[in-house]
Amino acid sequence: MLKVEPASSYPPEEGRYLRGNDYSPVAVAVILIYDQDKIPPDIENLVRVGLESGAALSGTIQTESIGIEKLICNIVANPNIRYLVIFGPESPGHQTGDALLMLVENGVDERRRIIGAKALTPYLFNLPMEFIARFRQQVRMINLLDEGDPELLRRAVRCCFQEEPRSFRDYTLFDPGAYPEGPLAGQLTWRVTRPQAEPKDEGERQQRERLRDLMARMKQAAEKKRERE
Repeated sequence: MLKVEPASSYPPEEGRYLRGNDYSPVAVAVILIYDQDKIPPDIENLVRVGLESGAALSGTIQTESIGIEKLICNIVANPNIRYLVIFGPESPGHQTGDALLMLVENGVDERRRIIGAKALTPYLFNLPMEFIARFRQQVRMINLLDEGDPELLRRAVRCCFQEEPRSFRDYTLFDPGAYPEGPLAGQLTWRVTRPQAEPKDEGERQQRERLRDLMARMKQAAEKKRERE
């Protein structure tokens, strides 16, 4: 079974995760719906269970934009990761789990919006399209949204790194080996840090540009008036 070395910068993005076996085929993302200083012990325990069960990376994810972007950067830097287990209660605001599922199923449109996502701001502005395409090709999603049993998470992770196929719910899981292309090394560009403030369609973009032009003309007229005075 082919295994490869991750990128030298792996994992390139910081976050609330633990690093385990770099050659494991599975990562765990526990949905986080709490502020950082209010994370309950149950959530922290799920992250540890993911790691102790054999995950390459196990951590929390909170937002449907930058949170997903960071996750993608870390996963495509390690071709050995072939599954992503989404676990825990869905976020009623961010709808992060749904956004991840829709990303793998549908991709993004020309505005970098995750197609079909229910979230308010499921935009991936800070990633190369190559990273998004690789993530969708490299990873298979295991949907355990709204589940909280540590033993269920443990079974899911362990099934992913068996050589012989194992049945787990509606999935047939086994370790397929590393993705056949090398790691993609890179970090977020941080070109957009407030995706909620970006125009959501071409009409809104044109309206914003017209407003900027108007403000520029008003400023220019005011400066000329001061010069005459």
